[in-house]
Amino acid sequence: MKRKGERTLTSRPFAPSEIAVRRARPQDAERLAELATELGYPSSATEVARRLERVLGDGRQAVLVAEAVGGVVGWVHVIATFLIESDPQAEIGGLVVDQNHRGRGVGTLLMSQAEQWARAQGLRSVYLRSNVLRREAQRFYEKLGYQVVKTQTAFRKQL
Repeated sequence: MKRKGERTLTSRPFAPSEIAVRRARPQDAERLAELATELGYPSSATEVARRLERVLGDGRQAVLVAEAVGGVVGWVHVIATFLIESDPQAEIGGLVVDQNHRGRGVGTLLMSQAEQWARAQGLRSVYLRSNVLRREAQRFYEKLGYQVVKTQTAFRKQL
């Protein structure tokens, strides 16, 4: 028996008419939080709503969601970055597809739309990070034409 919110696993790719990509809206916060948590970044709907409000108000960022019958099945966050040491570029802040919908073209569609957004911003490259433990994700990005440019250690200091 299916539990509330559980999705049915299928390996059939989505047909173009079955999925739409659109800009995230404040009312998407709960679903975005569920997906972030699924990927290993525990977040409450309240936390995501607060973060999303800031992101949606910044024209240098976009959150795009993939919506199928039944609701949002994935999202990508893309940011225009301007650094001293490199030309402006887009950076993928996060990409997540519902585990029951992976392998159906959702991630590819979201990345394509993020790249299109970057081009519209006049950016000529897209940068992203992937945890070394996420081998499937690395293969996915390589299939899309992304190349490993460096390995690094991430640091954080709580303030």
